[in-house]
Amino acid sequence: MSSSDGASPVRRWVTAAANMFESALLVLTAAALLSGAGAWATGALGLADSLWALGTLVAVVPAVAWVVAALRQGRAGVDLIAVLALGGTLAVREYLAGALIALMLATGRALEAAARRRASHDVRSLVERVPRTARLRTGTGVRAVPLADVAVGDLLVVGPGEVVPVDGDVESPRAVLDESVLTGESLQVERVQEEAVRSGVINAGGAFDLRATATEENSAYAEIVRLARQAGAESAPVVRLADRYAAWFLPVSLGVAGLAWLLSGSAERAVAVLVVATPCPLLLAAPVAIVSGLSRASRRGVVVRDGGSLENLGQARTLLLDKTGTLTGGRPRVLDVVAAPGRRPADVLGLAAALDAYSPHVLAQAIVAAARERGLELPSVTDVREDPGRGATGTVDGLPASIGRVDTTKAMPAWAEAVDNRALLDGAAVAWLTVDGTTAGAVLLHDPVRPDAMRTLRHLRASGIERIMMLTGDRAEPAREVTALLGLDGVRAELSPADKVAAVRAERERAVTVMVGDGVNDAPALAAADVGVAMGARGSTASSEAADVVLTTDRVERLADAVAIARRARRIAVQSALAGMVMSLLAMGAAAWGLLPPTAGALLQEGIDVAVILNALRALRAGAERRPALTPAAARLVRRLAAEQHDLRDDVEAVRTAADRLSDSPGPRALAAVEEVYRLLTERLLPHEAAVEHQLYPALAGQPDGPAVAAPAVRRSRAETERLTRRVALHLRMARERGSLGADQLNDLRSCLYGLHAVLRLQLAQEDEEYTSLTD
Repeated sequence: MSSSDGASPVRRWVTAAANMFESALLVLTAAALLSGAGAWATGALGLADSLWALGTLVAVVPAVAWVVAALRQGRAGVDLIAVLALGGTLAVREYLAGALIALMLATGRALEAAARRRASHDVRSLVERVPRTARLRTGTGVRAVPLADVAVGDLLVVGPGEVVPVDGDVESPRAVLDESVLTGESLQVERVQEEAVRSGVINAGGAFDLRATATEENSAYAEIVRLARQAGAESAPVVRLADRYAAWFLPVSLGVAGLAWLLSGSAERAVAVLVVATPCPLLLAAPVAIVSGLSRASRRGVVVRDGGSLENLGQARTLLLDKTGTLTGGRPRVLDVVAAPGRRPADVLGLAAALDAYSPHVLAQAIVAAARERGLELPSVTDVREDPGRGATGTVDGLPASIGRVDTTKAMPAWAEAVDNRALLDGAAVAWLTVDGTTAGAVLLHDPVRPDAMRTLRHLRASGIERIMMLTGDRAEPAREVTALLGLDGVRAELSPADKVAAVRAERERAVTVMVGDGVNDAPALAAADVGVAMGARGSTASSEAADVVLTTDRVERLADAVAIARRARRIAVQSALAGMVMSLLAMGAAAWGLLPPTAGALLQEGIDVAVILNALRALRAGAERRPALTPAAARLVRRLAAEQHDLRDDVEAVRTAADRLSDSPGPRALAAVEEVYRLLTERLLPHEAAVEHQLYPALAGQPDGPAVAAPAVRRSRAETERLTRRVALHLRMARERGSLGADQLNDLRSCLYGLHAVLRLQLAQEDEEYTSLTD
């Protein structure tokens, strides 16, 4: 950040001076027009003409400067028509028309400046909030140090209301944060000890300690600020849309003016044509709409580098996505915990987490996080050490224990072989727990599909994306599973970074292509795409620097919002520019036939230009990407059911465990497991699903694309759950009457339990998607 700080005051001074000049120009031209009108009303016609001519001359000088600046950049802007029109009114002594054109020119520039100031406010505020110092905790107290001096591992203090200066981990028991600047979320969030916090968020609670995990330059907020500066917060983007229209509008205007003069012999007609063809702010409507779109995107947690990137995003037809960290969460989660006979899954998970508590390995962190989520009390473990590549070992109750890999070449018990087979089928990793040399349990982990992924892809297709493919370096089997689940148009797996670049280039030949990724290996592909999108919340600096768009929040759904914003901004830009030019062309025809004198033409053009710029400012308002807020009662219901749904995951896995036990040994223990599953179904799972259908859906009736659309499908799955539960109840009644499970019951009962497991998992996945979308 510091490398560009020195230029910022100069740039701000230049911008402020330009704004002051444009305001002064508007005041002078308006004063000249009004004072001339006053003189004309009193009969002082000569004085009126002099004042109007003065107003015209005041505008000619800056207009010439603007034209010269455009020509130096290789663009013959439409301000050239304004200069010719101003000069023409002076030449034919149509001073009132000249004064009106001068006012129109000044008004257009002032409107553009105001639009830019408003549209860039959100992005500019990022830069203005950059902290300059941090409070470092030392052995003797706390002292302020320059932010550049903060090193990884330093212990910092973040006071109430302060901006978190660098990325770090919370060292205090808890921290309450306002992350709205980065995520767009208005609700405060709570981070507990050792949980990561990104720089740029605001401390909304009491002071807390933060352990720095990155320097100033490598922190998330610094990267977002760099992107914000590149996004043109202080200057307009080069909008190619307006340039394309200006390329033909300028010669057409000059041609019509010349033809009118040639055929009529009247220079006044030529001047009248140039007057109504003067769209000084007209083609500024496109930049105003695009810059407004940049502002809207920033409010939704999407930083776009420039207007050209927003235009490309608005024209995109093909979307390419990396898998890990984009379509999936990028962080392993515990899929299931399996205990050896005689042990409890909760004990297995608690001991595994105790051994992994100090390990930096990503799988270890997932195990510890799962134990915390379930509120487990971890046993006391001593002599903990980690063997890289193997796992962690320690001593519990005087017995050696370990979590990690085991020697799979040795004979394994039947239950462990079943776990191994399941891991292969589910594409999961396995962490084995051993106690005193005996395998005591296993923790299965996988990288699940993001709950918002399916809804995001649905919105992207609705917004005009026609082809969605996945490019990944992962194995083909899990990649195909994700592709089938999300309904993608294709997948290419086991790709190197060079292969990804080649795939992106091939897609670019067919249509405007967007590539989304989050890792270092994605950076070349992002740079090769028409629009590269980086998952900046946890993505690498390399991928963010190579991207045209960065999602500052860890929600891939914001990409759908960004596409909707881009399409709307581009549509408004095209609409404003074309409408203004069509009206100008009609007025030019009338002027060429002598039906519209210069003064009347200037008044008409003033109205046209102001109208199209005001229309372009509509891009600042929320469009289709805005979702109506939940009522407080509905929001409370969603939070309650989401918490219940989270707690029910272990119950769902218990259904499968009971089915597995029927296969291992269909005796009293297996029957007891089925009895317990039936209790969970009737007391917890079915009541929860009933609440979703009968309470949640009626409360959300009217939410667009919400669960009301999926209600029939969910009702069918719930009916199937109830049918299978009744079938399990019948089997249990038969077993009680017989005194044990009969051999003739086993196959059907197993089928019922496995079917219940599949249906319930599907229901939980659907609810995950809905809860994520409703709390977005």
